[in-house]
Amino acid sequence: MENIRERFKFGNKADDVKLRKRKSQLYAKEVESLLNNSVLRARVAVFSVAFRLVNCFLVQSSFVPDEYWQSLEVSHHMRDLWILHYMNYDSVHLLIWLPRVVQGLLAAFADVKLYFLIRTLENSDIAKWTFFCHLCSWFTFYCCTRTLSNSLEATLSCLALFYFPLPGSKTHCSKKYLILVALAAVVRPTALIVWFPLLMYHFWKEDNKLRLITHSYIPIGVLALVISTIIDCIFYDKWTLVQFNFLKFNVFHGVAEFYGSHPWHWYFTQGFAVVIGPHLPFFLHGCTIAPERYRILSVTVLWTVVVYSFLPHKEFRFIYPVLPFCMVFCGISLSRLKTWRRAAAYGLLVANLLPAVYTGLIHQRGALDVMNHLQLLCDISSISTRPQPDILFLMPCHSTPFYSHVHCPLRMRFLECPPNLGEEGYVDEAERFFDDPLHWLRVSFPYKSSLPTHLVLFDVLEKEISMFLQGNKFVKTAEMFHTHFPEGRVGRSIFIYERH
Repeated sequence: MENIRERFKFGNKADDVKLRKRKSQLYAKEVESLLNNSVLRARVAVFSVAFRLVNCFLVQSSFVPDEYWQSLEVSHHMRDLWILHYMNYDSVHLLIWLPRVVQGLLAAFADVKLYFLIRTLENSDIAKWTFFCHLCSWFTFYCCTRTLSNSLEATLSCLALFYFPLPGSKTHCSKKYLILVALAAVVRPTALIVWFPLLMYHFWKEDNKLRLITHSYIPIGVLALVISTIIDCIFYDKWTLVQFNFLKFNVFHGVAEFYGSHPWHWYFTQGFAVVIGPHLPFFLHGCTIAPERYRILSVTVLWTVVVYSFLPHKEFRFIYPVLPFCMVFCGISLSRLKTWRRAAAYGLLVANLLPAVYTGLIHQRGALDVMNHLQLLCDISSISTRPQPDILFLMPCHSTPFYSHVHCPLRMRFLECPPNLGEEGYVDEAERFFDDPLHWLRVSFPYKSSLPTHLVLFDVLEKEISMFLQGNKFVKTAEMFHTHFPEGRVGRSIFIYERH
């Protein structure tokens, strides 16, 4: 027995360490070979880019006003795309679609990084199913190519995860992931909610904590804040700290609550289930069987949902940045299914495909279709002999995009609804209109000469102002489908009336 033990060197601690070292070296070489495999990288990249470009052009509906009013409308007025003007490519279609294509390409880059992160941490099977789950997520398909700050935040968070020091990660780089997190926080300060537990985890695991703070956390954070402040000051022509203003108006003054509030449990009972969709059972299963190294990701998801639950104003898109984290657990779950894996994959694909296509091509598309129709009036406005179009939107404020989708000097106006900043008895213009539409119209337009040439309204308003329409010779000239689920002041269709 002693001869056998000596022959196989059982219990020899030094040799055991050498064996582990050899295995680690072999694994490191495999990872390095994988990351340098240009054929695999090219295949994944080409597929992701093609998929996200198709994704981009299949999303032809509106989601929330912020995707226009906090991005494209600002760009239109600031002329950020002046290069296109001087290159004679200053077309409305290019100005609408170019930012979305760029967002789609960034999303594709994040898709690739997520695949290779799991490929280096686990095996090709788990990486494949994680990639599959991520690509077939209906909410990611619906949001990732939109010009929303939440979409860019989610993309940057996914990229940062690739460089985050998860246990066993061979792609980690503290400075790279911190730069991406800082950029995400500049774009949307609430990104720090998502990354707070991850930053604390990194600090806890780091051996040289002082160096991490003094050489990474503080320099990168301060540099990002300084650059952001300088850019904002240039555009605002005064000293402005946007991140502070964001907290001041949305948290301290509770302005966000002006746009709606939900009960504290909304994310747990509705929000999270809708965002993760049919992936939910796979996510829950994956959380129970995932390796220890991924526990910090499940903690981050729970932390984010809990923190956002304390804020009165809640939206589905607020928790979108943690969705890529959830896909890791879904991929692990699918990879463990042996007998029913193929059936589960087909079921997951179909269950996500239906809401993705419906929300992308049908639901709430009227807001964009009506702007495409109104953009045709730009040709009339260029003819000096004809009456100049004058368009009034009698809809809840910010129901549609505005000048970014017509890109010409049409006269347009909508019912305004600036938030109350402390004024006693404040009522915005939109509320005053909907309280008594006929009275508002008569007071606002006492003379026929002051009437607009076009009115844009939801069908639910038509009956209430029919006397005004008939009395001033307004005729319905166009009707656009908007949604199968009308609610409150938002109707099934959008009408365009023209005065004759």
